[in-house]
Amino acid sequence: MSHLPPPATSPLTCPPAVLDRRFSAFVLDRVVTWSLAGAGGYAVWALLDTTVTTALLAVVACDVLLGVVLAVLVGTTGLTPGKAAVGLRVVRRSTGRPIGVPAALGRYAVLGLATLPTLGIGLATLAWTAAADPGHRRRGLHDRIGDAVVVDVRPVPDVVEEDGPGQAQQIVNLTALRLMPDPPSSHPAPAPAVVATRSGTVPTPPPAWPPSVPSAAPSPAPPAPPAPPVRSPLPEEPPTREVPVLVPAMAATATVPPPVAPPPAPAPAPVPLAPIEPAGEQTRVRPDPADTTTQPATARWRVAFDTGESFVVEGLALVGRRPEPRSGEQVRHVVPLRSADMSLSKTHAQFQVAPDGALVVMDRGSTNGSYVVRRGLSKALSAGRPSTLLAGDEVRFGDRTMTVERED
Repeated sequence: MSHLPPPATSPLTCPPAVLDRRFSAFVLDRVVTWSLAGAGGYAVWALLDTTVTTALLAVVACDVLLGVVLAVLVGTTGLTPGKAAVGLRVVRRSTGRPIGVPAALGRYAVLGLATLPTLGIGLATLAWTAAADPGHRRRGLHDRIGDAVVVDVRPVPDVVEEDGPGQAQQIVNLTALRLMPDPPSSHPAPAPAVVATRSGTVPTPPPAWPPSVPSAAPSPAPPAPPAPPVRSPLPEEPPTREVPVLVPAMAATATVPPPVAPPPAPAPAPVPLAPIEPAGEQTRVRPDPADTTTQPATARWRVAFDTGESFVVEGLALVGRRPEPRSGEQVRHVVPLRSADMSLSKTHAQFQVAPDGALVVMDRGSTNGSYVVRRGLSKALSAGRPSTLLAGDEVRFGDRTMTVERED
């Protein structure tokens, strides 16, 4: 059983928490503990009528006691009030389970000494070590006690996948967009069909004649039909009737009916001539409507980054520290972004509008991955597999965020 992969909800599969959310959890925990400690010190001063020094010592004692309580919570569950509020959890990097009470006590002792005694300088140093983590897991010096890592436990892939049955087809459409030879190859298909139907209308007179008067077809007759239809369709009607005739035994009877052929000739003559030219036009025009069906991508998608940059997506866009297109790749937008913790890869991800008008994003094998946040739930993107975006989605590229909006 130990060799089975962790479940989809296992902390081992969750992404590391970003620094801003870790800071939010820390502030919430400090607000709770300092508020309770202040209330305890005030109660001691008001009820026991002691000096201010005694009340301050009571505040410090309450703060230490509450710190021990938080350490026990982290060691046994990996949660604190602040971390539970923002969806974070402290687990052991190797197992994904809580780090234990002893390691949690040491971790909180380091945090306590780095906060007030150093006037916050020690806390800033710990944050810098987390941002510069060479393992790209955002682990500070205090996280290395007990081999701890703070992860984002909010991803719920199953919930997001419920929106995707129809989106899988949009992803396939993106693949069809790149295979440009496919649309041209689809055009000739309807053309033969139209020509076949038109050519079927031209020989309609011959079937009408054979039952009454089949005639023998001379050998030079077949090449004659192409040129005459343009000049004079009436005299050439007999040759067209001779083509479908396959019975040479009726040659004797064929000599009698030729005089009878001219009377009905005027009626069918206008029928073949009128459709012949439109037939050629329709075979060329039909591909155009087919193309327009693949161009309803009139939807305008606007993306906005947390850096303040915003634009309407008009083609393939690359995102990263220094995005570079592949050889022969047609790129419309190149979006270089700065990363405070070096969590952005050189060419991190790409996005573009599919033929059906959907906006599709794909991670390009980045080190720290990309995440789509939809209705408060985040999902990690698989490298090389496109995913459809909806209006209101947020996409996280490392420590940068992109918001998606649709303009009708």
